[in-house]
Amino acid sequence: MRPVVLPPNGIERFYRGGPAIAALRGTRPPGARVPEDWVGSTTTVLGEEELGLSRLPSGELLRDEIAADPAGFLGSDHAARRGPDPALLVKLLDAGERLPVHVHPDGAFAHAKLGVPYGKTEAWIVVEATAPDPTVHVGFREDVSPETLERWVEEQDGPALLDALNPCPVRPWDTLFVPAGVPHAIGEGLLIVELQEPTDLSVLLEWDGFGIDDPQEASLGLGWETALDCVDRSAHDPEALRGPRPEGPVARLLPREADPFFRAERVAPAPEAELEPGFAILVLLEGGGTLEPEDGGPLELRRGETILLPHGAGACRVSGEVILIACRPPAPPANGAGA
Repeated sequence: MRPVVLPPNGIERFYRGGPAIAALRGTRPPGARVPEDWVGSTTTVLGEEELGLSRLPSGELLRDEIAADPAGFLGSDHAARRGPDPALLVKLLDAGERLPVHVHPDGAFAHAKLGVPYGKTEAWIVVEATAPDPTVHVGFREDVSPETLERWVEEQDGPALLDALNPCPVRPWDTLFVPAGVPHAIGEGLLIVELQEPTDLSVLLEWDGFGIDDPQEASLGLGWETALDCVDRSAHDPEALRGPRPEGPVARLLPREADPFFRAERVAPAPEAELEPGFAILVLLEGGGTLEPEDGGPLELRRGETILLPHGAGACRVSGEVILIACRPPAPPANGAGA
């Protein structure tokens, strides 16, 4: 099996963005509100049957191709645990405006209240930061009572919600791990690579002024009495959520707490770097180079490309003046058991 260059997969959303993704990819922006590109996706947009799914250059759905050969794409160990499910969604996200304060349910809540197997723990890798003071907001600064949170949401007190969160200045190659339940808001002018559990579940604590007309939609149709139960109202230290700054040809980007959900590495050959065998989504951020799989001929790498690396390609050598991010599924259990 050979690595495959994936076509763009832009997703329209309620918030502005998209030009930074187009600039990275070297394409024309498809619209003013296409701020996400779902890369190597086997996940659909909430409520949709096909929107969100990635296609291969041949036009076939990636989901169907993996289902036909899960061991070839994902490896026999992963396929034995999860079948044809990569358990990963990778996005390019261009925040053309500040996103509303929102939160994602964890797996237990999503299963019990929504009948889906995953919540939405996520992580952000900052690629570009063009705002004067690029900032994300993550986790409450102090414990918040249920009554206070309910009042903020009912009154749509956006300033109070945002002020209650930890402001986190960011720069390129900063990373943050955001567990499900932790409220957050991404600031304007940030281009990020996002790794997440494969769902499209968001509870918008703040919706007024963001083009959301129906509060029921903001609560995932659950109603606020139920939806607010998914919010982690405890205080968080945002520094504990930051990943290490990358060093070396292949560098871990996320804290180890992220391993049960997803993994990410920065690859910067000096002059070569080795990628271990395994399913990965590669996002090419700078320069150009060559990817040589264990089996098959070399693939030229260019800035802005996104590449599906199947397990069956084996170990790969990366060379050239290129910098990329390798996004991978959850780490296998240390004892070889469980999911």
